[in-house]
Amino acid sequence: MYIYNVTSNIEDKAHTKWVYWMKTVHIPQVLATGKFLGAKMTKVVSEEGTGQTYSVQYTVANKKILERYYKEDAPQLRKEGLRLFADQLISFRTELEVIDEFYVHQNSATHHLFTYGTLQEKEIQLGVFSRLLGGFDDTLHGHRISDHKVAGRYPTLELTENTQDQISGKVYILTDEELKKADFYEGEAYNRIEVILSSGRKAWTYLAK
Repeated sequence: MYIYNVTSNIEDKAHTKWVYWMKTVHIPQVLATGKFLGAKMTKVVSEEGTGQTYSVQYTVANKKILERYYKEDAPQLRKEGLRLFADQLISFRTELEVIDEFYVHQNSATHHLFTYGTLQEKEIQLGVFSRLLGGFDDTLHGHRISDHKVAGRYPTLELTENTQDQISGKVYILTDEELKKADFYEGEAYNRIEVILSSGRKAWTYLAK
């Protein structure tokens, strides 16, 4: 995973207009290319010199996708910024490769979610929760992965009541807000149900309607 970082210094007289343009036009346009997983805009709060300095960090799955952005989208998107703020803005760009990520367990996270499909993928987690989830292995007995796929693509489980049937998956701990985000991601095609895992832990999981 990579972070495409754009650091910009904007003159004070154009600051308000530029920030508004970035938030409402430019960043949404960059994300609309479909090549990035998300973006974060930050401001340097302690600096010397003139103007205001910002950093926008775009998360992208791999270098190949980033190269496609440079070739297919960047020239046109940069052209508009130069047209509007050419003599008032200085920007430089850097690429950061994510080596590893670490998180602090939050006590407010009270829901266990058993997953067996796309929610285990890093790119999906970043898109849904804006972070990578730290999970642990567990097993759901009396169920199996159904031959039926939602929209011909996405897996679901089915109850068999046969103790020999089991699904190995990952359990993640979510906050109330994150559980709502998971519901939104799964959409109308799935119901969220409560199950008891082989560890004895109660957890939510998703079953196709």
